[in-house]
Amino acid sequence: MALRTTPAPPGTALRAPGATASGDRPDALWDMERALRRRGFAAVAGADEAGRGACAGPLVAAACVLPAGRRGRVPGLADSKLLTAAARERVYEEVVQRAQAWSVVVLPVADLDARGMHVTNIEALRRAVWGLDPGADYVLTDGFPVPGLARPALAVWKGDRVAACVAAASVLAKVTRDRIMLDLHERWPQYDFAVHKGYSTAAHDAALRRHGPCPAHRARFVNVARARAAHAGRGLQLTGSAAMVDDGAMPPVSGEPR
Repeated sequence: MALRTTPAPPGTALRAPGATASGDRPDALWDMERALRRRGFAAVAGADEAGRGACAGPLVAAACVLPAGRRGRVPGLADSKLLTAAARERVYEEVVQRAQAWSVVVLPVADLDARGMHVTNIEALRRAVWGLDPGADYVLTDGFPVPGLARPALAVWKGDRVAACVAAASVLAKVTRDRIMLDLHERWPQYDFAVHKGYSTAAHDAALRRHGPCPAHRARFVNVARARAAHAGRGLQLTGSAAMVDDGAMPPVSGEPR
């Protein structure tokens, strides 16, 4: 299986040759890493993120290098989105125990609001790869290229479904972020973060309209900005001590949980 050993051009993502999203063979998920090792890249890292499309909570990126051979065959490994919460937890523990190296980076809401999603997404993935110890010889990223890795890299279409190391990174990122969202649910149960994990759902949007946003919400998202504006306007219209509005005001966050 021939693979490019130079970074993909900006804005491109390549489909893994001979691989499918579902996998035609039980071991197909490891094909890309085997091919790269045959070409001399001993440590192949996968990088992926969780929370890019959510309107609340941090962005979490992870990178992972799985060892060659049987130890790298993580039982039940798959794209984190295809696993149940219980299965993700089991796979997470297996990845942490088996990985040759792994790294997780959490970027708080304040960073996402200040710099924008794409910039912080790239930064988080880059930092996750840089955090690997020992470092990687080659990096597979999910969906789009990540510049500045200082090593050969390849952007793979649906990488978390066709490359084991990317799938492992997706599980690390997803489980880490879900745990953070459960902690945020304890602080602000009115938004039900434990259920939707900060993504926009009908129930989440209804809670935003009812309570207004809390510090865990991302100000750049349209539904969050709309809820903040609505509650600000409501506060201006009402006066007097009898016209108190529950606008969701919360104590300031001292720092995002990691």
